[in-house]
Order: sequence, then C-alpha cells, then structure tokens
Amino acid sequence: MLSQYVEELEQDPFEVEEFIERLCWRTNNEIGSDQFDPDLLYETFVETIKDLKILQERQQRKCDKLEEALKEEQKVFVKAIDKFVGKHQVSVDYFHQLDEKINSVAGKVIHLGEQLENVNTPRSRAVEAQLLLTHMGDFLTPGPIVNDIYSDKGKLFEAADIVQKLYMISQDLPASRFASAKKKIEGKYDEIEMALIEEFATAQKMEKIDRMKEISTILSQFKGYSQVIDVYIEQSQAVTYGGRDVFDGIVPLCHKNYKIIQQVFNAPDQVMSKFILNIYQLKINQFVQTKLDDKKDENKYLKTLYELYSRTLKLSTELQEFMKESDDDLLQKLTANIFSMHLASYIEIEGRCLESKCQLELRKFYENKNHQKKQVERFQELRRDMQALIGTRANINIAQIEDYGGETFLSEELAINLLQQSSCAFERCCLLSREADLPKNILKVADILLRFLLHEHVDYALDLGLQAIPIAECKSMPQIYFFDVAQKCNTIVHLLEKTYNASVIPNVVSTAQYTDCMQKKRFYLETIENKIETGLERTLNAIFGWVKTFLQNEQKKTDFKPDSDVDTVASSACLSVVQYINPLITLIQRTIDGENLSAVMTEFGVRYHRVIYEHLQQFQYSTAGAMCAICDVNEYRKSARPLQAPLVTQLFDVLHALCNLLLVKVENLQEVCGGDTLNYLDKSVVMNFIQLRSDYKSIKISNSLKGISDQRGAV
Repeated sequence: MLSQYVEELEQDPFEVEEFIERLCWRTNNEIGSDQFDPDLLYETFVETIKDLKILQERQQRKCDKLEEALKEEQKVFVKAIDKFVGKHQVSVDYFHQLDEKINSVAGKVIHLGEQLENVNTPRSRAVEAQLLLTHMGDFLTPGPIVNDIYSDKGKLFEAADIVQKLYMISQDLPASRFASAKKKIEGKYDEIEMALIEEFATAQKMEKIDRMKEISTILSQFKGYSQVIDVYIEQSQAVTYGGRDVFDGIVPLCHKNYKIIQQVFNAPDQVMSKFILNIYQLKINQFVQTKLDDKKDENKYLKTLYELYSRTLKLSTELQEFMKESDDDLLQKLTANIFSMHLASYIEIEGRCLESKCQLELRKFYENKNHQKKQVERFQELRRDMQALIGTRANINIAQIEDYGGETFLSEELAINLLQQSSCAFERCCLLSREADLPKNILKVADILLRFLLHEHVDYALDLGLQAIPIAECKSMPQIYFFDVAQKCNTIVHLLEKTYNASVIPNVVSTAQYTDCMQKKRFYLETIENKIETGLERTLNAIFGWVKTFLQNEQKKTDFKPDSDVDTVASSACLSVVQYINPLITLIQRTIDGENLSAVMTEFGVRYHRVIYEHLQQFQYSTAGAMCAICDVNEYRKSARPLQAPLVTQLFDVLHALCNLLLVKVENLQEVCGGDTLNYLDKSVVMNFIQLRSDYKSIKISNSLKGISDQRGAV
C-alpha cells in the first residue's frame, strides 16, 4: 500500500483533493458503490494517516543519509579544487616569466632590424642611384636609345618606374647643358605613359581587375593620370545601357562600376563623382535634348518634359549615395543646367497648351450639340422685360423665348475633362516651376481654368438658361428647365472646389498670391450665384404667373356659387394646377440640395399660397360652393405637403381655417373666429373672408359680425 501512496504522491502536479477523492472511492467500492459507511471511511482515513506518517519517517531517513553523503563528497571536491588552484598559480608564474623573456628577445630583434635597415638603406639608394645614372647615360649619349628595357613589353612596368624617376630628376637639370637629354626623357616619358594607358584599356576590356589596379597605381605617379580615368569612364559608358531608354540602365551601371573603381583607383569617390558627372553632361543631356527637340506638339512636349525631369530627379536621389565627396546639391545643379532652357519657357507653353485644350473641348461639345455659340447681348435682359410688359398690357405675345428643347448646355463630363487637364497642368507646374515662381504660375493655370470652365461654359449656359425661362403670366403652360441648369451648375462648382482644394490652395496658401487667387474665384462664383438666384426668381414668377392666369381663365364663378346642388369635389381648375405643381416639387427636390433646397421650397410654398389666397378672394361662395372651395384648398394643401416647410404648412392650415368661415353656420362664426388657428390673425383678414359669403348682407350675419368685431377688438 505504501508503494501505491508513493506513486500517487510523486505525481506532478499533486492534488490533495484528488488524492482524498480516490481514497474515498476505493473505500466505497469495497462495500458497494450504492452504500455509505462513515465508520469504515473514518477507519480508512486513520489508517492512511498512519501509513503516511510511516512513509514520511522513511523518506526523512533517506534524506538524512543523502545529505551526509553529499557533505562527504563536498569535502573531497574542495580538497581537489584547492590542489588545482595551487597548480594554476604556478602555471601563471611560469607564463609571466616566459612573456618577459619573449619581450626581451623581441626588443633585441627589433633593434637588430633597425641596425640592418640603417646599413641597407644607403646601400639600396646607392644601387638605385647607380642604376639611374646608368640609364641616364643612355639618354646623354647622342643618337637613339638602344636599351631593350624600353622596347620589351614584358618590362613595361620596370621601364615606367625608371622613366618616371628620370623625368623627375630631369626637371632640376639646367636646360642649357641637358636640353637634348631632357627632350629624350620627355619623349620616352610620354611614350611609356601612352603604352600604360593602352595596356590599362586592354586589361579593362578583358576585365583583369588586378592588372588594372597595378597599372593605375603606376600611372598615379605620372602627370597624365587623369587620362586613365577618362579612358576607364569612356569604355565603361560606351556600352549600350537601358536600350532606347537611357535611365533604365544608369543605376545598375553605377553599382557595377563603383565596385570596380573601389578596387582599381586610389581615390574611388572622386573617380565615381567624375563617372556620374560624365553621365549627366553627356548621356542624359544628349538624351533629353533629343527627346525635347520637337516642340510642334506642345501637349506631347509637356508630358515628355515632365517625365524626363521627374525621372532625372529620381535618378539624382538614387545616385546621391555615390557623391560622398561632392556638394550635396551637385546633381540638382546638373539637372537644372540640363533643363534650364526648357524650364525658362515652360509656363508660357503650359498656358498656351491648356488654353488650346480647353478651347478644343468646348468646341467639340457645342458641335455635338449642333449649337453655334452666341454673343450674349448687353441689353438682352432689358429687352426681354420690355417685351413681357408690352405683351401683358396689349394681351399679345411678342417675346421670343428659345428654350432649345430643354437642353441645358452644361456637361459634367466636359467639366471633368477640363479639370483633369488642369490637374495635370497643376502637377507639372509644381514640379517644373522654381519655388519662387510656383504661386504665380499656379495662379496663371487657375485663371485659365476659371475662364474656360466658369465663364465660357457655366456662365454662358446660365445666360442661355435665363433667356429660356418663360415670361411671367404667360398664356400657355410654361416648360421649366432652369432647375436642371442650377443642379448642373452646383455639381460643376463642387468639382471645381475639390480641384482647388487639392491642387491650388496648398501651393498659394502662405503666399502673397493667396488673396488674389481667392478673389478671382469668388468673383466668378458670385456672378454664377447671382445668375442662379435671378433664374430661380424668374422661374417661380413664370410658374405662379401661369397658375394665376390659368385660374383666372379656367375657374368659373359657378364652381363656388352653383345654381343647384353639386357633388362636393375639387374643381377641374384646381386639379389641373395641382397636376402641374406636383412634378415641379419633385423636380426641385431632385435638382436642388443643401440649404438652397429648404430656401427654394419655402419660397415656392409661400408664392403658391399667395396665388391661391388672392385667387380665392375674387369669388362669392354659397354653402355648396364653400364645400368645393375647401376641397380645392385640401388639394392645394396636400400638394404643398412634400415641400416640408413648416411656414408653408402653417399658411395652408390658416387658409383652410379661413375657408371654413365660408361654410359654418352663422351662429358658430364667433366661436370659429376665436379658435387657435384664426385668433392671432388681423381682424381685417378674417372679415374679408367672411364678406365672401353669399349671405353676408343678411341682417342676421351682420349682427353676428358686429359681435365678432367687438370681440376681436377687445382681444
């Protein structure tokens, strides 16, 4: 049993509760799982506790024995460590003694080497001087030089060393006595220098880096060392890199040659700077001038200029890592020098190109509409007003209204095209303009955009839209198209604002041109806004002028004062007006947005109410006719409900209450007039409506009216 306890106690982790649960489970299984004997469980716990105590005592004895054994082993190992420490100390002492002896021997060796060098250096110099004097004799001897060292290509490096030293010595010789020898030395110097350069070029073609480095080191002592750098650059850049596009291969070419330059030349950064300088002054400059030589197609020229300039700037950024010993802005200066001629005249070309594009887009638009653009007459509006006045007075129509079949002559697609062209111009302007000229150039492009988009397109369409609005009080039902004109104008203005916020404002916001920029835009927008307001005003006048005229002509007196009882339904004139008004309200909701929608809806409803109110005051009403009038007002009120204007709803509610005065019994007039709806109205308004009753002149009504007048006067 104790072994079982040991297995359970050694489990990781050990859970006390699980151990007790297993103990109880085994006890219950002995007597049957469906019975419970607490005494047996108690005895089991007591026995288990005793067994655990015995197990604890055994384990404790084992622990004591292990601790004693550990202490004995610890003493043995401590003695061994002390012995090793002693031996280590002896070894350290021997090492220090050996190190001192080595240092002493090294010092003696160095001293001996210095003595040998002091003895050997004069000897070597003497041997070298003797060799130079021997070769100097060859140049002092009349006639050609016959020494094989100068003609043997295998001894080129040795000959180069000798000639370079002889050349340096010859510079100090008097010309009067050694003119012939100096001339021979200079000739041989140049000959060997050219041979070294040719050998370097051959090694470069064969990609022998070590030989190139050796020759470069020798030539670094010659006066024509820069020539070998030029040869290396010329041969390295002679390969066709990038195909037809020179930019594609420049960066890989520089990376490849920079590794070679670091191995071959003593001043690699200076050589690499010259390498890149040659790329800009020859390769890129020639490529750019060739691409930009043709200016016949100015649009293509501007696109090419923008692409080449942006790619050159990007290339300068990528190559800056190689320009360690040069000015930080050297590549930018080289770029500016390459493009200086083109950047100087850029903005004039940009302006002409944008103008021609805008003119072309507008011309194509009007040609597709089969419209010949007209010159708006200065006194067009005055003539129109005079014609309308004469036509009203003489009851004839002399005003010629051209509505172009509902065509607005406004195009969002055209506006987007003009804005896209302008956005491209703004983008080019930001890149190709000098920092000091950028705000001024941005303003020039913005002026062209405003002129063609707002003045030539939107403003012109508004003028045509204004002329197409029917005159007020026209005899025929007016066709209304100006709401569509207003909608498209607002859409185009929103698109313009987005372009301005993205491309114009950020570039002028902190400059002196900002005020001028905003004033010009505000001038154009205020002109458009004023014309839209004028057009909406005339449109409402035309709508409700026709409603007024139509009701005057179509509404019969018998509608409100029939000779006999009729069905209480809305009159045909009312239904015709409502049928005309409902689509107009839907049109307004579709074409006007924002705060303008609420204002236009309210003004529309107020005028609608005024026309109906004034129209109803022109008739006398019998009881049956009053019922018909109330039906008409209900129809009007129902049609005005989509306007969602609280003022308009209130006005029609009051009008409905006033019409009730035409219907209620005489004895109830005083009570109705004192209601919440009519109580705040001026008494003259109420009295004017009551006077429209057909029984107004009767004595009974007059007495009632006296009471109403007194009551409202008291209020």
